[in-house]
Amino acid sequence: MRTLSQILQADTPLSRDEQYLLHAVKCSPFIARLINSDAGLLTELGATLHRPWTAAEMQSWLDSHEVVDDAGLKRALRQLRRRVMLRLIVRDLNGLGGVDEVMQVVSTLAEISLQFALRHITGWLESQYGTPIGEESGERQQFTVVGMGKLGGSELNVSSDIDLIFAFAEDGETNGAKSISNFEFFTRLAKRLIAAIDEITEDGFVFRVDMRLRPYGSEGPLACSFAMLEEYYQNQGREWERYAWIKGRVVAGPDQGLTELLRPFVFRKYLDFGAFASMRDLKVQIQQDVNRRDMHDNIKLGRGGIREVEFIAQVFQLIRGGRDASLQVKPTLSVLGLLEAKGLLPTHAVRELRQAYIFLRNLEHRLQYLEDTQTQDLPVSEESRRRIALGMGYDDWNAFLDVLEQHRTVVQRHFEEVFNDPADECTEQEVPRQREVALWKRALQGEEAVEAMAQLNYREPAETLRKLLSLHDSPRYKQLPELSRQRFDALVPLAIKEAAQEVNPDQALIRVADLLDSICRRASYLALLAEYPSALTLVTRIVAASPWLAQYLTQHPILLDELLDTRNLYAAPDFAAMHADLEQRMTSLTGDLERQMDEMRHFKHAAVFRFAAKDVAGELALETLSDYLSALADIILDVVIKTVWSVLRHRHREQPLFAVIGYGKLGGKELGYASDLDIIFLYDDEAPEAGEVYAKLGQRVNTWLGSITSAGTLYETDMQLRPDGASGLLVSSVQAFQLYQQEKAWVWEHQALTRARFCAGNPQVGATFECIRESVLRQPRDRQSLAAEVVAMRQKMHQAHPNHGELFDLKHDRGGIVDVEFIVQYLVLAHASQYPELTRNLGNIALLDILGGLGLVNAALAHEVAQAYRDYRRRQHAIRLQGDQKARVPLDQVEREVSAVRRLWQQVFSDDA
Repeated sequence: MRTLSQILQADTPLSRDEQYLLHAVKCSPFIARLINSDAGLLTELGATLHRPWTAAEMQSWLDSHEVVDDAGLKRALRQLRRRVMLRLIVRDLNGLGGVDEVMQVVSTLAEISLQFALRHITGWLESQYGTPIGEESGERQQFTVVGMGKLGGSELNVSSDIDLIFAFAEDGETNGAKSISNFEFFTRLAKRLIAAIDEITEDGFVFRVDMRLRPYGSEGPLACSFAMLEEYYQNQGREWERYAWIKGRVVAGPDQGLTELLRPFVFRKYLDFGAFASMRDLKVQIQQDVNRRDMHDNIKLGRGGIREVEFIAQVFQLIRGGRDASLQVKPTLSVLGLLEAKGLLPTHAVRELRQAYIFLRNLEHRLQYLEDTQTQDLPVSEESRRRIALGMGYDDWNAFLDVLEQHRTVVQRHFEEVFNDPADECTEQEVPRQREVALWKRALQGEEAVEAMAQLNYREPAETLRKLLSLHDSPRYKQLPELSRQRFDALVPLAIKEAAQEVNPDQALIRVADLLDSICRRASYLALLAEYPSALTLVTRIVAASPWLAQYLTQHPILLDELLDTRNLYAAPDFAAMHADLEQRMTSLTGDLERQMDEMRHFKHAAVFRFAAKDVAGELALETLSDYLSALADIILDVVIKTVWSVLRHRHREQPLFAVIGYGKLGGKELGYASDLDIIFLYDDEAPEAGEVYAKLGQRVNTWLGSITSAGTLYETDMQLRPDGASGLLVSSVQAFQLYQQEKAWVWEHQALTRARFCAGNPQVGATFECIRESVLRQPRDRQSLAAEVVAMRQKMHQAHPNHGELFDLKHDRGGIVDVEFIVQYLVLAHASQYPELTRNLGNIALLDILGGLGLVNAALAHEVAQAYRDYRRRQHAIRLQGDQKARVPLDQVEREVSAVRRLWQQVFSDDA
């Protein structure tokens, strides 16, 4: 490659690389000065232009230089920066690299420079003062350098400051002849490290260093012990510091547990919707500073700038990062991708924000390429504007400016959609009228207040108002922090207005009020409802429909988050995706048993709540709901097996030959919201230790399911259907199970087998079980003795559930659900040897239709009983949604159904008795 002056004066065609260089010089006077200052740089560029810088190449270049003092260290680092910047800028301006390469290479340069300088300076100081020793551990103490901001996110621009925080694990002293405290040692180390990177010498600088993000800012110590950091952030840390620490990352020295130490400060354990208000306030402060300093042309801090894209990404990290560790990533573009994948931002919004962010970052780089200055302001000189337009690929400044304005407008719109104050978004209809506010604030009293409640459609206005205002007088409300009380005061009038629209407004309002009262000390949940008033409308509708759901929400208020995306709330579940999601969550929490158990419970509760929302909205048939709940149980059982097996000591194979078999409602896919799981465990493994290993697995799976944690429980389990019942082994081999079913099982156990199925675990073991099941069900049986045993068992069950009241028990009374189940079970056992299709686990309704079609019972009557069974289940479900565990109704409401079931019972058992 010719020299720059030769290229500029050439009258012969330029080579491709010379054209690249010429274009870069036209866009960047800094590049021209850099080349003219060192002729050797151009030679190196010609040999390396077509490959990006790597960490290994930077490290190798530094290691080739002998560094014996601070001056030599500074010289080597600055000469490396020149080379990195030259190749990087020429590549970027000519499309050989992109924004990702620029950010990664500059961030890598910062890390390599800090690590190289730290290694040398530490050695020099230790030779003078000795090694710093921890006063508690007695071990050598090391320096940890945390990169904040764009360095932490691996997103540095070419003229970025680097925001650093310095730390060390323990106080103590050095062990040299000239001993000093660890604090003094690391403070000296910090000062020399800053000078090595930041100081301007004849060779320039490496990076400007900004230490203002450290505890106490410019007034604080340069280096802090871990204990001091923990105490500061725990007791004095502010919201903007949480925001800053999202990108905090150790870039030099060992982590020593610092990341885990500060994680709880940054990422709350629960969903933190208060982050919206905090970051909204921070944006207001930034905007005031922009206005004061007339920085409207600043593409970072101004309207629709880089910072707004970062805020959008990071607010979701602050809200959800504590519960979803995958959101704790650093780079903005990676976060945006996750927000799209998780449905937290629409695809079109992420696409537009990504395009705008890349455009703005490219522009930021080209602004800084001009003179190697830290600027995000659009230039005012015509010459600089011409260079920027050229560097961005536009014919002139106005064409470029039009596209810039489009991107800034898009960013501003998305920012406002995410951060607008909900009070500003409410329509006139959504804002509670003065009457509702006056009722809660007691501006209306006595008869006037009661009359106002009556006008709002409340049927028991005096009593409902009394119950509501008792919250206002409660110690819990009075002791709320000011911000929480303000949010509570804003929500109650909305609740009064929304509940008035329900069929039973008094009941709806008290349920909503009770929910608000139960969550009011959890500021994040009040913040959620305050940020999303439409969620309170949905809450009101749901709790008005079902006291069971109201109680479920009260027990698991984290489910309020599910109300924010109604598309997801009402969408048909993708069970394969749910399965993969739960497995990923468990894998990400490997080693933290408590968090795994809590996360699995959150997963289950959220899924159940989504199903319930569709259910009370009338969008889910009962049979479909039961299918959903059964599929959910299958997923949880399968992932529990995998999670427990992965950490089981003495496991003898990679994958267990183990299966969970479901009976009863799980086996028949008729689960309700609060159903127990009737299950047994089987294995098919000839290894000598298999019995003992699978017994431990089964015991731990059962413990996982039933243990009560802070997030509640998964399922109550019933294992009494295993061979030999409560006295039998918890886990059986398939051979032992087959032998038991063929030689020892009671008739009622074969009845139960008609509704059994493989639910989770190894499919091969499941297939073996199904073969055994079909073989047992198809055994020839004497119908008279079979009928006698079934009738006798039904009589025992009836005696165990006496009903002395006037209401009809849908499940246990004669002509109810149990009678239908016994009829079907008997007919399957009696006729499966001749009609193998009866062994299929299709559910009672489908089997009744098959039995009628085969002529084994009167087809019309079988269909009538099938409809009665469906009606019973619907009524039972509706009653339980209202909080009553005993599903009983006046007999005259179901007289026709009861008559049909009793007639079929008489027909079946009289014929075969």
